[in-house]
Amino acid sequence: MSGRTGHPERPTTIGLIGLGLIGSAVAERLLAAGHTVIGFDVDEKARLKLSQQGGVRTATAAEVAEEADLVWLALPNDTVSREVLSQIDGSLRSGHIIADLGTGDPRTAETVAETLRHRGVTFLDATISGSSAQVRRGDVLVMVGGDESAFGVCRRLFETFAWQVRHVGPSGRGAWMKLVTNLVLGLNRAALAEGLAFAESLGLDPAMALAVLRESMAYSRIMDTKGPKMVARNFTPEARLSQHLKDVRLIREAAARVGRSLPLSTEHQRLLELAESLGLGDHDNSAILDAIRQPLTPNL
Repeated sequence: MSGRTGHPERPTTIGLIGLGLIGSAVAERLLAAGHTVIGFDVDEKARLKLSQQGGVRTATAAEVAEEADLVWLALPNDTVSREVLSQIDGSLRSGHIIADLGTGDPRTAETVAETLRHRGVTFLDATISGSSAQVRRGDVLVMVGGDESAFGVCRRLFETFAWQVRHVGPSGRGAWMKLVTNLVLGLNRAALAEGLAFAESLGLDPAMALAVLRESMAYSRIMDTKGPKMVARNFTPEARLSQHLKDVRLIREAAARVGRSLPLSTEHQRLLELAESLGLGDHDNSAILDAIRQPLTPNL
């Protein structure tokens, strides 16, 4: 099942700030569905690509907010999101709906939503479960926290690139749920990498091992999305390893605040940090395979 790409009954103008892996994929789906996308990115090449695809590029983030009542953020982390919100602050007006598609600290989403609410601006934490390649296929889940009326306005737009869209509660709940899904997803990916590395060490063909795993009770969708990349050792990024490391740190920080032990995530963070130290941070997150394939260090 995939998101809807047919031309909409009500074409809408969406402002999109952040045209990286996820943002550019979202823009493609919106444009294919007949909507207007007004976008900005600090990277001129990303802005040019948007205009070549039929979108409208701006010179500043503030211009996006001036031209569109719906503004979506597809940014790498909380720090950048806060900077952008500061840049567009003077252009915000009552009735604006801002949806943050990124993964960040849920407490930030709660604070931002409350601050903007007093100005008549609605903030949704609209987190995406899936990679940029899956966005392009319309094969992601969107988990939204925030005002239900604003969710209703955005839902049909989210459906242009998502097979499922869920309202999961008030502000911050989308971001909290994203941390939960990323915990399980990341461990599934690491488990697959470890299994394939183990199979290779036993002299088994990794492609054959992946095929058998897909047919077994061990199956998970990560085998379809990341298994072929691991077998081919093709780590061209669809979702960067460094971004997932950032997410795992957020997960463990949140767990520490509520007194929850996460032993598997603790080891997962160590592996991701090893991968980053090997220069794999900008590679696809499936490159965790290369951290797992490192030779064992003997205990001295």
